Amino acid sequence: MNDLHISAAVRYVGADDTTIDLFESQYPVPAGVSYNSYVILDEKTAVLDTVDRRAADEWLSHLEEQLEGRQPDYLVLHHLEPDHAGSVGRLLEKYPGLTLVGNAKTFQMLPKYFDYAAPTLTVKEGDVLSLGSHTLTFVMAPMVHWPEVMVSYESSEKILFSADGFGTFGALSSGESWDAEAARYYFNIVGKYGASVQALLKKAAGLDIRTICPLHGPVLRENLGYYLDKYDRWSRYLPDEPEAVLVAYASIHGNTAQAAGKMVEILKRKGCPKVAAVDLCREDQAAAVESAFRCGKLAAMSPTYDGGLFPAMDHFMAHLRDKTYRNRRVALIENGSWAPAAAKVMRSFLEAMRDIEICETVHTIQGAVKDADLAAMERIADELMA
Repeated sequence: MNDLHISAAVRYVGADDTTIDLFESQYPVPAGVSYNSYVILDEKTAVLDTVDRRAADEWLSHLEEQLEGRQPDYLVLHHLEPDHAGSVGRLLEKYPGLTLVGNAKTFQMLPKYFDYAAPTLTVKEGDVLSLGSHTLTFVMAPMVHWPEVMVSYESSEKILFSADGFGTFGALSSGESWDAEAARYYFNIVGKYGASVQALLKKAAGLDIRTICPLHGPVLRENLGYYLDKYDRWSRYLPDEPEAVLVAYASIHGNTAQAAGKMVEILKRKGCPKVAAVDLCREDQAAAVESAFRCGKLAAMSPTYDGGLFPAMDHFMAHLRDKTYRNRRVALIENGSWAPAAAKVMRSFLEAMRDIEICETVHTIQGAVKDADLAAMERIADELMA
C-alpha cells in the first residue's frame, strides 16, 4: 500500500492498478493509474469515494487496516464514474450501516449502476457535514466532467477533495511526477468542459487550500498556485507555448512523412522557438491531442484516402473537435495524386471549431515532394510564425 497519510485523521486508502492497459478502454497508461480514496477518522468516520472494482479487494483491505476496528458512518460520493464508485456495493456488503452522501443528481444516477438499500443524505451547494473537529463543505462541480460531480473542502486542515480535478495518469508506485501525465489526462478527460472548470476555479478561489486530494495521481501539498494556474490556462484554452508549432501528419507510403520532416526543418531554420512532430499513424492519439493543446500553432498534413481524409488524421481532427480545440492558428497541407480532398475535409473540421485561424496558403502535394512544394511550405511557415 502507498503509505500516504495526509494527517493523523485523514488517510489515503486507495489502490494502484498496474495491470490496466487502456484507461477508459482508449488511453494507453504504461505507468498504470491510481484509484484514490480517503478516510477521515473523527467522532464520525467518513470514507471518501471507492475504487474501480478491479482494485476492490486491495482497497477494502487498506480501508479495514486504517479504520482500526471502526464502523464507517458515511460514504461520500464525489463522482459516480465506475472507476470511483465501482466498489460501492462491496462497501455496503461489508459495512451495511453506513449512510451514502451525495447530491440530487448523484441519487438520480446511482440506481443506473446498481441496486442499493442504504440510508442517504442529499447535500447541495454550501451544505456542511460535521464529523467532529473535521467538517466537509460541499461545492457542486457539474460537468467536471460528469453532471453529478461535486468536491468537498475540509476546513480544519484546509484540504480540497477535488474529484477528477487535478488528477493524472500513473500509478503512485510509478513515482511519476504530476507534470508527467497531467496535461494528457486533462485535455482528454476533462478538457472539453473548460467553462465548468472555470466555474469551479472561481469557487475554489474563495477557499484557503493547503492540500489537494484528487481521485487519480499524487496528493498535492506544495506550490498549489502552480497547479491552479495550469488549470486556469488550460480551461481558458490558452497554449502553454503560444509560438510553438506542432507538425501533425499521417502518411501512407512515406511521402507525406517526408514533407512533414521538411516542414520541421523549414520552421527551425526560420527561428521557430519550438517545433514538435507527431506521426498520427504510430503515436498515441491522446498524446497528440495534448501536444496540440500545448502548442499555439498546428500544421496538419494528410494524404487523401477513399475520397476523403486518411483515417489517422480523421480521428485526430475529430478528437480536437470533441475536446473543444480553439484559439489556434492552423496550416493545412494535403497530398493527393488525383482528386485531392484532404484539405477540404480538414477545413470542415476546423470551421466547426471556435476561434481557429486557418492560414491563407493551403497547399497540395502530388505524390513525392518537389521544389515547388518546398517553396509553398516556406510561405506556410512564414504565415504560421507571423
